[in-house]
Amino acid sequence: MEETPNYWFCAVKILGALGLLIFGMKQMSEALQKMAGPGLRHILGRMTTNRWTGMLTGIGVTAAVQSSSATTVMTVSFVNAGLLTLAQAISVIMGANIGTTLTAWIISLGYDVDLTNVVFPAFFVGMILIYRQRHRYVGDFLFGIAFMFLSLVMLSSAGREMDLANNQDVVNFFASFDTQSYLTILVFLAIGTFITCIVQSSAAVMAITIMLCSTGVLPIYLGIALVMGENIGTTATANLAALGANRQARRAALAHLVFNIIGVIWVLCAFYPFVDLVLTLAKGASLPVVLATFHTCFNLTNTLLLIGFISQIERLCYRLLPDNEQPEEPFRLLYIENSLIETPEIAVLQAQRETARFGQRMQEMMGMVNQLLREEDDKMFTQHFNKIANEEDFADRMEMAIAHYLEKVSNAHLSDDTKEKIRDLMREVDELESIGDACYNMACVLDRQHESGKRFTDTQMSNLSRMMVLTDEALSQMNKVIRGRREEQNIQETFRIENDINMLRTQLRNENIEDIGKRSYSYLIGTQYLDFINECEKLGDYVVNVVQARLGC
Repeated sequence: MEETPNYWFCAVKILGALGLLIFGMKQMSEALQKMAGPGLRHILGRMTTNRWTGMLTGIGVTAAVQSSSATTVMTVSFVNAGLLTLAQAISVIMGANIGTTLTAWIISLGYDVDLTNVVFPAFFVGMILIYRQRHRYVGDFLFGIAFMFLSLVMLSSAGREMDLANNQDVVNFFASFDTQSYLTILVFLAIGTFITCIVQSSAAVMAITIMLCSTGVLPIYLGIALVMGENIGTTATANLAALGANRQARRAALAHLVFNIIGVIWVLCAFYPFVDLVLTLAKGASLPVVLATFHTCFNLTNTLLLIGFISQIERLCYRLLPDNEQPEEPFRLLYIENSLIETPEIAVLQAQRETARFGQRMQEMMGMVNQLLREEDDKMFTQHFNKIANEEDFADRMEMAIAHYLEKVSNAHLSDDTKEKIRDLMREVDELESIGDACYNMACVLDRQHESGKRFTDTQMSNLSRMMVLTDEALSQMNKVIRGRREEQNIQETFRIENDINMLRTQLRNENIEDIGKRSYSYLIGTQYLDFINECEKLGDYVVNVVQARLGC
């Protein structure tokens, strides 16, 4: 008597295998991103000069990190940080859709081949490498790929144990669907979309589709419909990540959805001829290979058809998500969003962009102090002083927001290089906030002087102008270093400017003592004059600290 399969146990085994597959893919992708490190950011940020290089970049990065979702989230992050235009992002996303077909091939081939003999040595070697700190990311990668292959072995085993081909109820259920009906195709397309949105893993849906097709109970047409739905469902990851990002980043995520929906629409219009063509190309191959072939043909054809219409897709995204005419809040982080922390390397880049913006705002704040120094109208003086006070509040909030963001990023598993960058960024924002304090202290000195009704002499104003020129030069050099690549910068120019500030401070302090003794001006004015100069000198020190932090000194 033939034993009936334990379907509950098989179902639990399948769920566990899918969990291992998702974990393995995530582990492998994160390890590859850490091994690539800053080079990955450099490739994605620089190799997008036109639509074709953008597409090739998307293919290469996705093939490298084995996750189209990771590439798309990175791309959205780059748009959010202002490093990529929407048109460049669309070309990268198109390439990511082609790059992700490699994952489908790995799953299909892994399902066909017994990988048990590979899995356990990979675990053993991976464990050794993880304990050897120097190669731990290679070990993480081996663990991830071993988990992925083990999950495929478990899925294949569970599929055989369920023996669905001999379960008449299951066979009759799937046979009840008319594979020649567009309504049936649309239903399975919707099911594939829904499941992918829920599990947030197109690889898991591909694996379960391959398992059902391999047992012979799921017709190939319905399996292909599930794969098409998976292509739409995988866009949910980037769209969810972009919810809190700026409008341009949300458009980039929307472009991913629009691109895949357009692809599904034209395939549906020629569904049966297109699928029959794929079946002809994969004639004699196993069903998992047929599904991988369709996935590749669909994404490759869709990209080649639509790459010439990037500007039209861009305009459509602008129309679907128009600019908000309402004014934004006075304080808002432009380049970093908590929803885009998924990739630590990109999160650090976003924090660097926000820090560069912070530095620019502090130089603008110093410019406001310069205006306040020369303002004589009472009403305008009050307005300028209030603006400086608001900027000081902005600096406090900016420091806390960036630091809080970096704390969240530091909770992830980071490479040593990324950990060091986070520590340096923490120092930078702390010193930038101190620059804001120095500017506010200068404004308070001028405010006390304004209330007293006294004014600096022409000689004092001339000397202060010299000092302000030097501090502005120091801030300009600081912002140049912050915005540039670390290896292309040096600290010598910053040291030279700081030395000039120190020498001028010493000279003016000595002259101030003599001028007070000569009664050239009152002791009160002399004290306020010296307080202002000392704050400029402190600002110069803070600038040096920022540059040292940026250069890792």
